[in-house]
Amino acid sequence: MIKVAVTGALGRMGSNIIKTITQQEDMKVVAAFEIPNHPKKGEDVGELIGIGKINVPLSTSDELDEVLKYTKPDVLVDFTIADACVENVKIAAKNGVNLVIGTTGFTDEQKMEIEKAIKENKVAAVISQNFAIGVNIFFKTLEFLAKKLGDYDIEIIEMHHRYKKDAPSGTALRAAEIIKENRGTDSIFVFGRKGLTGERKKEEIGIHALRGGDVVGDHTVIFAGDGERIEIIHRASSRQAFVNGVILAIRFISNKKEGIYNTFDVLCLNEIKF
Repeated sequence: MIKVAVTGALGRMGSNIIKTITQQEDMKVVAAFEIPNHPKKGEDVGELIGIGKINVPLSTSDELDEVLKYTKPDVLVDFTIADACVENVKIAAKNGVNLVIGTTGFTDEQKMEIEKAIKENKVAAVISQNFAIGVNIFFKTLEFLAKKLGDYDIEIIEMHHRYKKDAPSGTALRAAEIIKENRGTDSIFVFGRKGLTGERKKEEIGIHALRGGDVVGDHTVIFAGDGERIEIIHRASSRQAFVNGVILAIRFISNKKEGIYNTFDVLCLNEIKF
């Protein structure tokens, strides 16, 4: 049985992850965390998210070290915010707990802190900007198109709900990175455009963020050439698409000894070569 701890337990992703874990035969939730001084601290997490009692009291992040020592989870899943995630990773790694990290919006320095904590404590982690299976097929397709159409003008458009705090999305940034790595020419990221920008440069990858309504996540990549264009689109209509990928990542990382992995590793997509 895989024992799982979840931070951001009452959030949109955290609560869905907990619900789905309780439906699996090979895993169970042993700890759940929210922000310090949360008014629901100590109440049963299952009852708080509407699935009935699961005998896991809501803890707060300032108790993370103590609770991890007591519950001894195999994996901690983090979908919080960047600052909180960095501290959560340090504490979990120190306790020998493997990680599934879906938080986005990290600075380069924060990424380095996370990697350092994972490597120094010899734990294993899956880190991904997007766990949806379809999105990762989308990413793999971009590898191919960037190699074949690297001289086309490339633009990325993403749209998310009004509550999303970081922009552009981690998924859009990852798409841009994949294109940059595979197009065979130098690339520069251009975030939106305003005023007299001059002619578009071939090396640009335009990235545009839209926010509104309850959009779970839409991503479009446009390859525009003379007389034609190709548009690759992924739309998530439910957060369950991401949760399903998280469940696969939990199984994948639960018995790994050490190392940093991504969803291509989880889905064996690295084995596909173009």
